[in-house]
Amino acid sequence: MKPQPFIVSPNDYDPALNVLGTKVTVLASSAATQGYEITLQQGDEGTGPPLHHHDWDESFFVLKGQIEFSYGNKTVMCLPGTLVHVPGGTEHGFRYGPGGGEMFELTGQGSMATRMFTALSREIPQGPPDIPKVQEVLKQNGVTVVTPA
Repeated sequence: MKPQPFIVSPNDYDPALNVLGTKVTVLASSAATQGYEITLQQGDEGTGPPLHHHDWDESFFVLKGQIEFSYGNKTVMCLPGTLVHVPGGTEHGFRYGPGGGEMFELTGQGSMATRMFTALSREIPQGPPDIPKVQEVLKQNGVTVVTPA
């Protein structure tokens, strides 16, 4: 199927998903674009995913607040206007800084991110997460959590 042009205005947004304390609004799924995905993510201070990796590329553009990104042996505090690109297979994670933050995420070809976000929102209730269940849902959606050595 050939991708079709589309416009998504704020009135068209689906309700934000609750993904382990991060609000994820899907702006464009791979079903709509036939390739990449775009999400808007908002998190409270201290929240964010642990180190993990997956096969697809990701880029993040910080809109508000401070977001601490980790990849390889580096950790960088990123301010609004900062772009972070993470090639597929790279171990990475992030934490929202003081006051929380907001960013766009753009994923590459083959992304399963919106499917994974939807599954986590549906299967993991608010509150302290069931870590084995979270890891199972992540694994089913192509994401591997990196366990500290």
